[in-house]
Amino acid sequence: MDALKATLAIKARVRRDGTWVSSPARELVPGDVIRLRLGDIVPADARLLAGDPVEVDQSALTGESLPATRAPGEAVYSGSIIRQGEIGALVYATGGGTYFGRTARLVQDAHTVSHFQRAVLKIGNYLILLAVALVAAIVVVSILRGDPVLTTLQFALVLTVAAIPVAMPTVLSVTMAVGARLLAKKQVIVSHLVAIEELAGVDVLCADKTGTLTQNTLTLGEPFSIDGVPAEQVILSAALASRADNDDPIDRAVLDGLPEEERGLDGYQVTHFQPFDPVGKRTEATITRADGSRFRATKGAPQVIVALCAPTAAVQTAVDEAVNGFAARGFRSLGVAHADGEQGPWRFLGVLPLSDPPREDAKATVATARTMGVAIKMVTGDALAIAKETAKKLDMGAGILDAAGLGDASRDEAAAVAQSIEDADGFAQVFPEHKFHIVDVLQKRGHTVGMTGDGVNDAPALKKADCGIAVSGATDAARAASAIVLMSPGLSVIIDAIKEGRRIFQRMNSYAIYRIAETLRVLLFMTLAILIFNFYPLTAVMIVMLALLNDGAILSISYDNVRYQNQPEVWNMRLVLGIATVLGVVGPIAAFGLFYLGDRVFHLGHPQLQTLMYLLLSVAGHLTIFLTRTRGAFWSIRPARILWMAVLGTQALATLIAVYGLFMTPLGWGWAGFVWAYAIVWFLLSDRIKLLAYRILDRPKDTATARDGTPAEARVP
Repeated sequence: MDALKATLAIKARVRRDGTWVSSPARELVPGDVIRLRLGDIVPADARLLAGDPVEVDQSALTGESLPATRAPGEAVYSGSIIRQGEIGALVYATGGGTYFGRTARLVQDAHTVSHFQRAVLKIGNYLILLAVALVAAIVVVSILRGDPVLTTLQFALVLTVAAIPVAMPTVLSVTMAVGARLLAKKQVIVSHLVAIEELAGVDVLCADKTGTLTQNTLTLGEPFSIDGVPAEQVILSAALASRADNDDPIDRAVLDGLPEEERGLDGYQVTHFQPFDPVGKRTEATITRADGSRFRATKGAPQVIVALCAPTAAVQTAVDEAVNGFAARGFRSLGVAHADGEQGPWRFLGVLPLSDPPREDAKATVATARTMGVAIKMVTGDALAIAKETAKKLDMGAGILDAAGLGDASRDEAAAVAQSIEDADGFAQVFPEHKFHIVDVLQKRGHTVGMTGDGVNDAPALKKADCGIAVSGATDAARAASAIVLMSPGLSVIIDAIKEGRRIFQRMNSYAIYRIAETLRVLLFMTLAILIFNFYPLTAVMIVMLALLNDGAILSISYDNVRYQNQPEVWNMRLVLGIATVLGVVGPIAAFGLFYLGDRVFHLGHPQLQTLMYLLLSVAGHLTIFLTRTRGAFWSIRPARILWMAVLGTQALATLIAVYGLFMTPLGWGWAGFVWAYAIVWFLLSDRIKLLAYRILDRPKDTATARDGTPAEARVP
């Protein structure tokens, strides 16, 4: 909000009681008459009064770099800048009622709950409800049996705390933080960690055209010339009627269109220059050649330049066709004429087309995004023809909607309009509330939406989007509203970020399944052992040690090797809870098998049996991470060195604790070896059960292939 407010005008010249005074912009009211001059920030939405047209920079609203011409009777908006001219205006909206005010309000009102938060809440609620139900059953049965109430409650409290996944938000956050560090090396700065998970699930990316898909620099196209005039002559005459020190984007484009060796304009001296003005709509220069002869050159609006030259009907028709043809392709046109001497008649030379060309990597990036299941929709404040031409060059499709026909953020769209927004390949003539509305409609239709932008005008949509991305060179307001900030230009870095985001999501998904499965394993085994056998298989200290060792080491999942999928990643809670539940049920079966062997076959004493069960739950529990980290066989993706070393290290420590009896009865090396062998056998069996569970619970994805035909488990990391 502060960044947005900083863009507004502080003072305004207003007519009060017949006198012009300087007044704070916040004191303006509808009906005030204000004076707008060169360089002024427009302090309120106003309608221009009588006078000459002015050039207005609306980049704060539309994001487009070229000034727009506004004539008397037309509106100018708060936050715009007067680039040329001077005129009076009648205020009709102030504060929150202006276009700019609505932008600020949209930013303030935009709130989106991340999919990550929803997933953590669902998993947490599932485990907490299960833990409370099973612990309550243990307490009730223990009290009915006459067990000591205080001891029972102490054990129940420890089991509840151990069962609730308090470490899950920490592990998932660390995983995202490590991912953010990796993204930073790729010039992607993450300001909100949950954006990484959202980035992995983005299936629609609304990309700002100017500066993201295009170079944000006007470039000359192939000139149209009359009567065989060489194209080089048309460009040279236009360049002589330009000034480099004006830093005007049109002049800069014309001068850049000269061959490298001619850009110094050696041999020509400009003795007089008439700058562009909104009334004449042209520039003119008087030039002296090296031999002393003089001539004039002019460039400007084609219709103005043609009128100077008194052309024949054939020339007029040819010029009109050329201008209309350029306009249909999204080009801006610039007429050029030449006159010998200082009073000689003007001769029309030709028309220069100007456009903002696509970035070199944009077309390939759009195609790559499509193969990854991400639809890129172009969003621009430019005219419809320009948007269509840009989309055509980038193979983005021809379905460009005029945003002027869309509703605003305060109402729900009709089903047909919402469908047209969803099906569109892009949007033209877009204002801030349109961007916000487009994102809102797409989200309501079930899409995870990413939005790129760089201007103040993009801030509401950036904040509203599931993943707001401020591109290189973005304003402070855009950066503040975004979750991700790009430090290098273009779309290609976004694709790299999406790939990395999908890898990070895979790690988070692996840990979530692991955590649920392990919680179920301990809870079910403890509850059934107490209820059926009236035996506490673990002490309270063992439960605490189990939680500390396993959760501490599992942080290394943040660096695991994974393979991203060529489709957006989403939290499939049915699959996550289903696979975790299967593994969580297999665990107690294995535990009761060892419990039976130790108690009924080998007749171990209860203290030693508790140590035996502690070591099994620790070893088998940590081996589970190698099951959950891949949908295929556990060896299908090699684990990262840090992961298997962390698991091996913590389980070596757990084995030493059990063997030598730290806080428990010593077990001895023989039984420890037996437990490891037993755990590994059940690990191999569980891997087969996991594959069967995936086949049943996720049949469409199991048989599906990537868009490039690659099976899911064979996709390139």
